[in-house]
Amino acid sequence: MNTKIIVITGPESSGKTTLANQLSAYWEVPLVKEVARDYLKEIHSYQQHDLLEIAKQQHKQEQSFISHWPEKIVCDTDLLVIMIWSEVKYGSCDPWIYNTFENSIEQQTSNRYYYLCDSNIPWEADQLRENPNNRHELFNLYLQKIKEYELDHMIVTGEPLERLQQTLNNSNSQ
Repeated sequence: MNTKIIVITGPESSGKTTLANQLSAYWEVPLVKEVARDYLKEIHSYQQHDLLEIAKQQHKQEQSFISHWPEKIVCDTDLLVIMIWSEVKYGSCDPWIYNTFENSIEQQTSNRYYYLCDSNIPWEADQLRENPNNRHELFNLYLQKIKEYELDHMIVTGEPLERLQQTLNNSNSQ
């Protein structure tokens, strides 16, 4: 059985976690949480090598959920986020992240679907967010990567309940 993998992606403070939690609750399926938040709370300051560790933990968690819940899971991020952030912050990305991401999408193309959260909602600061000023540029980077990798996707916009409704309407038509 191929697990339906729903990935919520987009720039910081674009409503990813809210939408991921809503979908997980609505469908009553597991939520693969964003590893980076817990990881970064522990170290407070990070370097590029930390992104590789975060990526490995994120991928391992996703694979574990797939093996335990083979029908459907919701992911509050995946390696695409880490790849883009590494490129933006450091100008490059570890080859392991590229290779693992590419292998994952090759193996799961037909059952992986991306919901790209538009950045046109108010910024909400917290101790881990660091990029409030160019979210629209980052959104465009996400869209570019999604198109480059030919990933099935939909852009979600509006307030949280509108985003949820758009997502549910789209998932019913798939």
